[in-house]
Amino acid sequence: MKNLIIEKSGKKAYDYFSKYIDIESEKTFVFSSTNIFNILNNNSKPNCIVNLSRTNDIRFVNKFFEAVNSKLDNGGIYIGCFETISSRMNRMPIGKIPIVGGIYFAFEFIFNRISPKIVGLKKIYFLLTRGRNRLLSKAEVLGRLVCCGFEIIDYENINGLTYFVAKKIKDPVFDMNPSYGALYKMPRIGKNGEIIGVYKMRTMHAYAEYLHGYILKINGYAESGKPANDFRLTPWGKFMRRYWIDELPQLINVLKGELKLVGVRPISQRYFQDIPKDLQELRLKHKPGCIPPYVALNRKGNVKSVLQAEREYLVEKTSHPYTTDTKYFFKALFNIIIKRKRSA
Repeated sequence: MKNLIIEKSGKKAYDYFSKYIDIESEKTFVFSSTNIFNILNNNSKPNCIVNLSRTNDIRFVNKFFEAVNSKLDNGGIYIGCFETISSRMNRMPIGKIPIVGGIYFAFEFIFNRISPKIVGLKKIYFLLTRGRNRLLSKAEVLGRLVCCGFEIIDYENINGLTYFVAKKIKDPVFDMNPSYGALYKMPRIGKNGEIIGVYKMRTMHAYAEYLHGYILKINGYAESGKPANDFRLTPWGKFMRRYWIDELPQLINVLKGELKLVGVRPISQRYFQDIPKDLQELRLKHKPGCIPPYVALNRKGNVKSVLQAEREYLVEKTSHPYTTDTKYFFKALFNIIIKRKRSA
């Protein structure tokens, strides 16, 4: 096994694997394949599975991960690898040519990254490529693993490939409708604790929603109240968030009566658990809104300032239910246009 791994992946990869598993154990299954049947047709019951082939070349990634999951008991380890978009740019010589490299990778991004996610082009793409050499982001691969019942233990870049160590903790989610498109719905807490689907333009990689807990576990919250060092965010997503472009589809929720124009931010169940109890109770009495109080009050975007602004707004809203939103709306408009207030 040692010679196989070193020959295929190198000594550094072997040393990395050895930190987490006993490679020479009879319960460790090491192979190099993108064919799901090599998993399903194996009659052994391993406690560790190592695949030396790139996830980028697997036709049905989730089905492959689900097959690995089915072969492991809870606590079993799966080790695999993938090539990120940035690693591919560094690997290919054309990426080092100014302008030409940028143009080439723009077309490759459209073909190998976007095409597999568009309904009309998906079949043509896989017919031509059979799923090989797909462009994958770190967030998507790790998110798919979590979706398929694994917990991320570690990952490390070795010789241009990102190797991951994942532990099976449950059965797969079997998400039949993953969010790929530019517009998607986020589960958020509404009035009286009702879970609503808040529309938003995509600023994160596909399957990023499955990594929310993992990102908080390793990085915690930033001052803005959002996860710190969040690699799930796309480069263009940062721009969209700064100018609230990604939140424009929330007007659909306003028309549906789930949100107001002004109000506390619609937040996830995970974030809701971390805010003070008194603020939780106040929040549940009112609909969330598109324009948050900290913008109207021209406060900083850190957690403390945002929560204090929300508390002040909710107390005032309770006392003056008919005039508060109008007052906050025009204050926010003034701060955005005249004072150039931007999103945290």
